[in-house]
Amino acid sequence: MTKKDPFEEYLRESDPSKQERSYAWHTAIGLQAVDGLETSDYLKETAVKNIEGEITLSEAQELIESYYQTDRKQEEPRTEEADKVSARITAIIAEKGFTFSVPEYISIHKRLFEGIYKHAGKIREYNITKQEWVLDGDTVTYGSWSQLYATLQYDIEQEKAFQYAGLPMDAVIKHLARFISRLWQIHAFGEGNTRTTAVFFIKYLQSLGFNVTNDIFAKNAWYFRNAMVRANYTNLQKGAHETTEYLELFLRNLLLGENNPLQNRTLHVRSGLLKQDSFDAKQDSTELKQDSSNTKQDFDRLVAAGLSVRSTNNVLRLLRQFGYEKPFGRMDVAELLDITKSPASELLKKLLSVGAIASVKGKGMYQFSSKFFE
Repeated sequence: MTKKDPFEEYLRESDPSKQERSYAWHTAIGLQAVDGLETSDYLKETAVKNIEGEITLSEAQELIESYYQTDRKQEEPRTEEADKVSARITAIIAEKGFTFSVPEYISIHKRLFEGIYKHAGKIREYNITKQEWVLDGDTVTYGSWSQLYATLQYDIEQEKAFQYAGLPMDAVIKHLARFISRLWQIHAFGEGNTRTTAVFFIKYLQSLGFNVTNDIFAKNAWYFRNAMVRANYTNLQKGAHETTEYLELFLRNLLLGENNPLQNRTLHVRSGLLKQDSFDAKQDSTELKQDSSNTKQDFDRLVAAGLSVRSTNNVLRLLRQFGYEKPFGRMDVAELLDITKSPASELLKKLLSVGAIASVKGKGMYQFSSKFFE
């Protein structure tokens, strides 16, 4: 059973101060999904106290910081990061001050990740690649390390000089989509780029007069990231071209209150082989048993381990997608199976308990165990 969102009622709150505080917390917590992170119940309880006015925001931050000064073995790996960064994002969103500049962008990264990453607030000095589920394991070409600051400076200065006066809203949204996707593609830091870019963008939109106090970022942070990936990816063999169309849908919902469907599976670039994938979460055991002897054996092992037929079908679909060497996380499971984070977590816990998958240390990622399926 999915837990009730503790912030839903506050987003409809008539008290504007409660609504504003709720928006900031809801957005901050939702943004952790871009790195597959989830906050603790303690963080949510502390956030509610702040929203209710029982404690100040600075007091909430102090409580979160002190919470992790003692042993917290009951928390999942990287929950500390999710909690601390959520509180820090909330503080930045709540602030009225903002300077549209490269130093401000770098400062946001430092404020979010100080004490968490050694490179907080530091431009990376190496090139990077990142395997993307939405690109079927391929990577975006990120900015070259030797030109990162200069590229940041150029994009910010170009945006400063841009004239929005007289533009229809469609053109405004298209331009904003291009700007933020280019800024994100630079990927100036080793980690934490999407969260930094999102916070900077929210502050920039507020400075332009937009009211972004809704739940679009909170509920669609993973889509926001995938949309920026697609805005910076071309692969002619796969028929994929750079496009801001998905990011524009996100912005239309955020800024215009539209209700465009934001489904991650529509962004997925698939090879011809994957397009022909006949697996479906609703397949029954008879169909699976007719697939192949190997599939039948895998099916029987999973059922014998205590998985339901539906869960087994989903696991076999994941196995076909990721194999035994490709890591995957909770968000990958949620998006591929089109389920929410909670049932995805439950499925992963079950697979861990029976030994069908193993944790990839320190990354919140998993791999299928070939030994289990031997």
